[in-house]
Amino acid sequence: MVMTGAADCLAAWEAGAGRAPAGRALLLHHAARPDLAGDTQALLALPVGEREADLFSLRRALFGDRMQVRLACRACGEDMEFELDAGEFARSLADSGRDPLVRVAENGWEVEFRVPAVADLTAAARDADPRRALLARCVVSAVRNGEPVPAYDLPAEVQRRIAEAAEAADPAADVALNVACPDCGEATRAELDIASYLWTELDAWARDLLLDVHLLATAYGWTEPEILALSPLRRRYYLELCADV
Repeated sequence: MVMTGAADCLAAWEAGAGRAPAGRALLLHHAARPDLAGDTQALLALPVGEREADLFSLRRALFGDRMQVRLACRACGEDMEFELDAGEFARSLADSGRDPLVRVAENGWEVEFRVPAVADLTAAARDADPRRALLARCVVSAVRNGEPVPAYDLPAEVQRRIAEAAEAADPAADVALNVACPDCGEATRAELDIASYLWTELDAWARDLLLDVHLLATAYGWTEPEILALSPLRRRYYLELCADV
């Protein structure tokens, strides 16, 4: 069962408060996949697109389907606000097909590579040359006219074909939005980083909840566990009563 209780969510927020973005994404993925029983290695071995689908499902369980997104138009700079459906994203990403191994043939080149896993992207992001590092980790074999070639010697055109094939094999790994500006009509493309989006929401929710705990503890002398055990509706009602005093 996905984490939804106030105490568990608050504990997850506390654990992730001091972590880097990659650590927070992993923490959220643990919360989204209790079936793996905290198996970090199993989570890191999953394709990136599967993690994204899991995080959209977690977002839906915690905060519902409606996602408010704000984006600046790249053409005119105007702020754009719109809604997305987390449930629709979760369903579409979960249904997208993923092949573990992909092959590319291009002008005498024959390349076999595996779809990047979460661990691959995490490690590559720490490298001075992330693209080169990702190729080194994910290219299984590279042959030109029958001769083996190191992954880092692949020409730009072959690398481009590999990127296209990887996107086709695991489309959920790169969730991008194309939004038309209501003022100038130009389209703005932006990647939706669900891990960052969800953490921002969890952080705001946790800080609001801690303020509620402070107010109710001050007014009634209740402990934090007692306050967290209240339903959101009952907490709100007690807070309204405090405001009326």
